[in-house]
Amino acid sequence: MNDYIVRAMAANGMIRAFAATTREITEHARAIHNTSPVATAALGRLLAAGAMMGVMMKGDKDLLTLQIRGDGPIEGIIVTADNKANVKGYVFNPNVIIPANEKGKLDVRAAVGNGILNVIRDVGLKEPYVGQTVLVSGEIAEDITYYYATSEQTPSSVGLGVLMNRDNTVKQSGGFIIQLMPNVTDEIIDQLEKRITEINSVTQMLEKGMSPEDILEYILGDMELEITDKIPTKFYCNCTKERVEKAIISIGRDDIQEMIDEDKPIEVNCHFCNTAYNFSVDELKGMLK
Repeated sequence: MNDYIVRAMAANGMIRAFAATTREITEHARAIHNTSPVATAALGRLLAAGAMMGVMMKGDKDLLTLQIRGDGPIEGIIVTADNKANVKGYVFNPNVIIPANEKGKLDVRAAVGNGILNVIRDVGLKEPYVGQTVLVSGEIAEDITYYYATSEQTPSSVGLGVLMNRDNTVKQSGGFIIQLMPNVTDEIIDQLEKRITEINSVTQMLEKGMSPEDILEYILGDMELEITDKIPTKFYCNCTKERVEKAIISIGRDDIQEMIDEDKPIEVNCHFCNTAYNFSVDELKGMLK
């Protein structure tokens, strides 16, 4: 099954919801970045969140960036997404190996540590919108829930999960975001809170074979759930040699001249997709002109 996101409404428009399955995205990220299991879990959670938050944006050229910077050994994670659910990302330290937590599970909290979450929305204005909150847990889902509550005043419930196979490939990955609209009633809030407390984990639901539609049906099925859209999502990087060349030119004449003086070709790697771009000395001379 290919990765996708479903968008839905419930409770007569008082709730909006998103759910996603992102196993292929997370496995692709694991393979190209050669991430350790705990780094895969952390990156996979943020990729799922980014994909769902990306489709909330309205403009075709709108871009969302999620940045986590923590004092844990993973150091940081960056994910970007557009409104078509194209998403990409990387971790600063992909080789983190730490012990499992007290439940015997991958300890994303310890890998991320304490720090901040930045949510940057570039919607074509002069300056992008930047929201920043502290990390309340390092588990990522709780941190995004806290961001929505404090920065956007949107009460939300976020669930994210990644389950690994014994060979360190990705078995399951996905999540959900459920948000209360301003007109929500206390009765609906109580009903939703009760159902949320009954959820064990996203990965457990995915392991049972539940689709994104099934997950929302389980949470919101008795609140007049209406699935309104199904959106394919994928890991996609828009880097090209031309874009990398522009980045090299932007560093300035002196640095380019220094590279030329060394009389060796250079290799530049894209952080997001790990693609290597090679430039000969002649190409560097062309940039200098």
